[in-house]
Formats: sequence, structure tokens, C-alpha cells
Amino acid sequence: MLYNLLFPLADQAGILNLFKYLTFRTGGAVLTALLISFFAGPSVIRWLRRKQGRGQPIRTDGPESHLTKKGTPTMGGILVLLALTLSTLLWTDLTNPYIWIVLLVTLSYGLIGFADDYLKVSKRNTKGLPGKLKMAGQIAVAIVATIFIMRLSPEPLSRAMAVPFFKNVLLQLGWGYMVMAVFVMVGASNAVNLTDGLDGLATVPVMIAAGVFSLIAYMVGHAVFANYLQIHHVPGAGELAVFCGALVGAGLGFLWFNAPPAIVFMGDTGSLAMGGALGAMSVVTKHEIVLAIVGGLFVLETVSVIVQVASYKLTGKRVFRMAPLHHHFEKKGWAEPTVVIRFWIISGILALVGLSTLKLR
Repeated sequence: MLYNLLFPLADQAGILNLFKYLTFRTGGAVLTALLISFFAGPSVIRWLRRKQGRGQPIRTDGPESHLTKKGTPTMGGILVLLALTLSTLLWTDLTNPYIWIVLLVTLSYGLIGFADDYLKVSKRNTKGLPGKLKMAGQIAVAIVATIFIMRLSPEPLSRAMAVPFFKNVLLQLGWGYMVMAVFVMVGASNAVNLTDGLDGLATVPVMIAAGVFSLIAYMVGHAVFANYLQIHHVPGAGELAVFCGALVGAGLGFLWFNAPPAIVFMGDTGSLAMGGALGAMSVVTKHEIVLAIVGGLFVLETVSVIVQVASYKLTGKRVFRMAPLHHHFEKKGWAEPTVVIRFWIISGILALVGLSTLKLR
């Protein structure tokens, strides 16, 4: 909004030229989202605590240490979405369609997560929204978003998937691209949701991935940089760097309240939304495979659940002491902060590997 209002006046006041630069507006989005989180956080948490009473139901079959978290309010993702949305609307070019598409996916997935959290709290159980209904909603939103992305993407990118480490390699998937894009958005959303099982565990990896995709979006949207790095240029995608900045700021602000011991949980409201945002950004920037590298921690958590379920159904034996993977290490005796910080380190390493794909061609 500030770009649309103030940049046209740059001829009258030279300082307003600053709003032309994505780097300036990205920094502004980070700080704005962070400040909104800091100032609105206490009020939002008090409201959640008042409305929820006994807080999020805790699984009795989980690690015993989790029973001490009884009474902690959930749906803290509302704070993330509030800070992210306001900051995005304030600092981005609102005529850019990619901003609205990614914001649509983020808020829609957040709404699905809110419904799930609300049922958990109101019904006092850990099941929430029926899995099939939740999945159907996510798929429907992803299909709509993918159709718009395909229409906006230049040829030959509209139905193609780029391959990292290889310059000018595009896999033309035809209508199969829609299946792949939907899988990426829904998969990323649920992968972050599975990872969000310990205080702060999912928040920092999401921030790291958002920081990486802020740089990717900037490079992909800049014709000169895209040509130099030999990556595929997507006109207009650079504006998503500002959105990513807002996501980093919102995540950082939420972490203030979610750091161990958390005084509020993100809930599906936040985890589904943040994962969906990462998935949508990877589809727009044609870096879907890179998301699997940068978000490798989320992939590991998801695979651990798949392996655990498959092994138990086929052999009656469990591979891990408990899935997702972070619970396995808790069961082995690792303290919660140890698991969280070590997983953060893994996420940072994977982010560096993902960034290397921009240059190694």
C-alpha cells in the first residue's frame, strides 16, 4: 500500500524513491511484522487464554514431559497471520497478482487450521477436523491457486518444473504440473504441521526457509540476476521477497512468546498457513525441488511418520520409538531444548545447501 501511495510522489520528494526498492520494503516488512507481534501478542494471548480456558488438549500417549504443558492456549497462529497480513498489505505492491495468490493460500490454510484448532479446544480432544475434510479443503485451495499461477507464468514455465543444478532444464509436465503443484502446497502445509510438536521447533525452520525464498524470489524476479545465475526469470515474482520478509518478522515475533517454555502454541492455524505459504512461493518461483532441500527437516519429519505407519501396518513393528521424528529423540532421553536447537542447526545447514543451487549450475 505504501508503494502504491507514495512511490508515485517520488518526483516531488526524492526520499520516496526508497519505496521503489524491494530490499528497503522487505526490511520494512520484517520490522513491521515484528513490532505488530510484540505489541499485539500479549493481548492476543490473553484473549486466547480467556476463550479457551483449559487450553490445548495434550495427548496422553506422548512424551511425559508434555503433560506439564497442560493449560497452554493454542491458535497462536492468529498472531502470525495478523502480523504477516498487515505487514504484507502495508509494504507490497498491491497490483502484483502473485502477492494475492500466496496470501490467499496462506489465509485459506490458516482458516482450515483455525477450524481444526477450534474443534480440538471446544470438543476437548486431539482429533479436530476430520482428516478427509481438511485435506479436501487444502486441495481445493491449491487447485485454484495453481490455475492462477499457470495463467500468470510466462511460457515455457507455465506447466514446467525447473531442475536445480542444471541450467535451462525444464520438465514439461502439461496438466500433470497441476498435480505436482497441488502436492507441493498441500505437502508443505502438512509437513510443517507435523513438525510443530515442540516449543519453537517449526517456527525457526519456517523463518529460515522464508529467508532463503526471499532471496530466491528477488533473484528470480530480477532479469539481470536471473540471467547471471542462469535460473528461470519469472517477471513479478520479486515482490514475494517482501512477503517473505513479513513472514520472517511475524515468525520472529511469535517466537518471543513460543520459545521454551511456550506461553502459547501455534496450532494448526499457524502451521498449516506457514507451510502453505512456503509451498505457494516455491511454485511461483519455480523452485519446488529446492523447497524440498531447504525444508528438508519438514520432509524428514513427514517421512518418519510414513515409515512408522507403513512398518506397523505391514510388520506390526515400529521403526521409531514414536513419530514424528522429534518425539523419537525425546523418548530416547533428549531434553526438549536439545531436540529443538539441534533440529534448528540441521535446518540451517539444509538452507545453505538449498542456496547453493542458485550458483551451482
